[in-house]
Amino acid sequence: MKPLLLSASLLIGTLASAADPAPPATPAKPATPAAPAKPAPPPKPSAYDDPAKVDEDFPFQGEYVGKMRDAAFAFQVIARGKGMFDAVLCPGGLPGAGWTRQPAHRQIVSGKRTGEGADAPVRFSSNGWIGLLKGTTLELTDFKGSSIGVLERVERKSDTLGAKPPEGAIVLFDGSSLAAFKDGAKMTPDGLLMQGCTTKEAFGDCQIHIEFRLPYMPEAKGQARGNSGIYLASRYEVQMLDSFGLNGENNECGGIYTVAKPQVNMCLPPLTWQTYDIEFKAPLFDDKGTKTADAEVTVRHNGVLIHDKVTIPKPTTSAPVSTDGKLGTLYLQDHGNPMRYRNIWLVKK
Repeated sequence: MKPLLLSASLLIGTLASAADPAPPATPAKPATPAAPAKPAPPPKPSAYDDPAKVDEDFPFQGEYVGKMRDAAFAFQVIARGKGMFDAVLCPGGLPGAGWTRQPAHRQIVSGKRTGEGADAPVRFSSNGWIGLLKGTTLELTDFKGSSIGVLERVERKSDTLGAKPPEGAIVLFDGSSLAAFKDGAKMTPDGLLMQGCTTKEAFGDCQIHIEFRLPYMPEAKGQARGNSGIYLASRYEVQMLDSFGLNGENNECGGIYTVAKPQVNMCLPPLTWQTYDIEFKAPLFDDKGTKTADAEVTVRHNGVLIHDKVTIPKPTTSAPVSTDGKLGTLYLQDHGNPMRYRNIWLVKK
């Protein structure tokens, strides 16, 4: 067989093709950067539900009564956590006990503990005076060091605390049983009712007595600070909240939620037993089901009248039942805070 002969031009072309460099490689796509790590959620504020197990700031929080520059005066001292405090000034005395209501929005002075240890005092300073809180005494001096007043700690108690159920009353809770509540209700080992419970029976017009204790949450604020509420007929909420020392709004303690603020803020310091005495009138309807009268409530907070025959035009925000009605269960709201209740009774009207 004759050898295969290539023409010169074909041979040169073949060699040239063989000598061509390989086409450049497709550049690799840059790696997608990793998503930044989500920051860890802030720790939940401490919530103390036992007066025997609190922090070193707790003993300073409370109400102080005496004189400032020879005039009756009171301070409400609020713990804010980590040694920080607010002093709310009350000319004339405490709310419900002499406060002049002037100014309507009371002056607030910040202070902090000075030094180390449980006995370290709290120092406040404002325009023209210095306050030093040691133990149960708040001493006031001017900037020259001259005394301008001394206030002593007081612990107020509701005059309806421990009220006995009258004849014919329905005892909903006395620390012995959860029989009046639907499944899911809980009780502490020492016989206190916990938040998040609903009565089995529905009620209309009635008189209610309830005692409640707000948790101590010094670093929490606003609606996160000891939040709960009693829902009348599962529709109309009287708010429970640690609003000690605040002005008293419709979303604070004693407020008819989003409807009416209390006439005076009677909220006592957290971990103090407090009372609501409530008279409730359900809305009225005609034979065709048309509402002819709104629901109505009268509320005494720690024995002081804070709502007098206030009408509620519709169920309050976030109520379990969103439409008006004559009958409904009582519901104690679970807002994630350790609320405690005792001595709950009701009289049908």
